Amino acid sequence: MSDERGDPIQGSRGTGSAGPLAASPRPQERGEGAQRRRGEFLFLRHFFIALQFFTRIPVTGRLADWVGFSPALLRASAAHFPGVGWVVGGLTALVFWGLVQVLPAQPAAPWVAAVLSTAFSIWLTGAFHEDGLADTADALGGSVSRERALEIMKDSRIGSYGAVALVLALLTKVLLLGLLTQAGGVLLAAWALFGAHVSSRLSPLVVIRTLPHVGDTAQSKSKPLADTIGTGGLIVALLWSLSAMALVGWHVPGGHWLGALAGALLGLLWTWRLLRQRLQGFTGDGLGATQQLSELGFYLGLALALGQVGP
Repeated sequence: MSDERGDPIQGSRGTGSAGPLAASPRPQERGEGAQRRRGEFLFLRHFFIALQFFTRIPVTGRLADWVGFSPALLRASAAHFPGVGWVVGGLTALVFWGLVQVLPAQPAAPWVAAVLSTAFSIWLTGAFHEDGLADTADALGGSVSRERALEIMKDSRIGSYGAVALVLALLTKVLLLGLLTQAGGVLLAAWALFGAHVSSRLSPLVVIRTLPHVGDTAQSKSKPLADTIGTGGLIVALLWSLSAMALVGWHVPGGHWLGALAGALLGLLWTWRLLRQRLQGFTGDGLGATQQLSELGFYLGLALALGQVGP
């Protein structure tokens, strides 16, 4: 990734006069100053690009002008995928918690909240990752060749394997959220939503780091945000994830969160092995499937841990 930051000293010295006789900056100097200011907030620019790429949240107008765009910025923004999970998971958790508070105090309330909050998260992300899961299931559900599997992933139509995988994934997610509410309370389930959305978005970056990209980028309907990620980017993503889990553990302490992380890791390892064996690499759809299975693994691992150690 190229360093887009300007010289922090050059162009910062004034003329010694703050009055009307001071010379106005030349257009080139103004442009260099704007570029330098944008470089100083490169972290935020990368985050906003990732937010725009993975959600429906608009980044427009003056904010879009400030953020800018380039292929290098787009690749670098992959490090902030877990940061997007902070936004998506945080908002989804608030929707879930809020619905449980306003719905009638009946046993079905957590299930209704789970359905509606899941629908909200799908709307917020444009079903981006669910689409990847369905296409991956269509491509790898049967015994087709590697070349045929890659062709299937380019097809926007959903097949029987994809439909079944999508229904089972959504149903499992809703049921696990309801179960977590019953086993550990509304607060635990809400924080689980937040933690799952963040930690599961670290998993695709591990795939990007360890497997080659094999999709046809020129023709694929699901292009990955980046086909490689450096050590620095992976560290940034890890910091996003660790800070989120630290926040989760601070609000709802307990060793059961280790079970949740173990479940997310198993989801990652299973998908990674499948992609390596069947495709010898990853595609954009494969990354979406990785996120979905890691999220489900997080909920399932947490539920199993609660059954052993309690809330």
